[in-house]
Amino acid sequence: MDKSFEPIRYPFETPPAEGAAIAVAEGVFWVRLPLPMKLDHVNCYVLDDGDGWTVVDTGFNSKRSRAIWEKLLAGPFAGKPVRRVIVTHHHPDHVGLAGWFQKKHGAELITTRTAWLFARMLTLDDQALPTDETLAHWRAAGMDADIYEKRAAERPFNFADIVYPMPLGFRRVKEGDTIHIGGRKWDVRIGNGHAPEHATFWSRDCELVLSGDQILPSISSNLGVYATEPEADPVADWLEACERLAAFAREDHLALGGHKLPFTGLPVRMRQLIDNHHGALDRLLQFLAEPKTAAECFAPLFKRHIGEGEYGLALVEAHAHVNHLYHQGLVTRTKRDDGAYLWQTARR
Repeated sequence: MDKSFEPIRYPFETPPAEGAAIAVAEGVFWVRLPLPMKLDHVNCYVLDDGDGWTVVDTGFNSKRSRAIWEKLLAGPFAGKPVRRVIVTHHHPDHVGLAGWFQKKHGAELITTRTAWLFARMLTLDDQALPTDETLAHWRAAGMDADIYEKRAAERPFNFADIVYPMPLGFRRVKEGDTIHIGGRKWDVRIGNGHAPEHATFWSRDCELVLSGDQILPSISSNLGVYATEPEADPVADWLEACERLAAFAREDHLALGGHKLPFTGLPVRMRQLIDNHHGALDRLLQFLAEPKTAAECFAPLFKRHIGEGEYGLALVEAHAHVNHLYHQGLVTRTKRDDGAYLWQTARR
């Protein structure tokens, strides 16, 4: 069998218990932090630099998360300081405690420029109610009326609620850089789509890849369009990044992702990540033979019921996919009197 088509495998069947660590390679440890949502965890990694530790991603800023890290630092990682924190991308389950490690432990923050700017900007953007721009964006997507009325009247999600204040100062990594972590030299390769300028790290000295949320097994990373950039095309960004990164994927790579389990079989997973979205776009294009709002496109995209708890992520992803077809010239859009866009397959 061609090795590029060998199945995905999971060398570690059981994740680390709360406050514990699993060695996935010499000097590389896997820890897990809880999240209060359906995807109930985030993976973080701790690498031994000899005179200290480097932490890759951090979990939310919460009393529970800080207590878990204190337990880890007093237990399996006792005796040496955390000298560096690497953040793969700006989402709060990955950057949430970066500022805490900087402020309380004197760690240096390493991330991409875009990740740092987004994270710091969003922690400073604290809103009691959704902004006018956000409300208009929801209406443009055709958000369910009952959900709209409920969310328009309540405090929205704010980064500052779960991300520790971020002090000034960080060290930038960018495409083509190399960095030494855990006694290894790593190539920095940048992904996009799920988050802008998402850093991944590919070891030159062993089979490890620190893939963050750019490459996950069994689930596909959310691709969303938000009021900050309503004309964005994260699907195009995602497909470009996956095609580019797939060229580096080897069967012996052990991908250490931000969620689920570490896995091998990276070449076939990269192809799945690409093909899944092409399939969704094909189904969506057929569905839009009749005009629909983005909110009416859940069925062809997700092929399952979307509950209220998942509604927000589903809506931004549906918006991303219709935006992509629009930028490709494959659908047209018209605005209804209520502000919602109707999308329809373009006539040729």
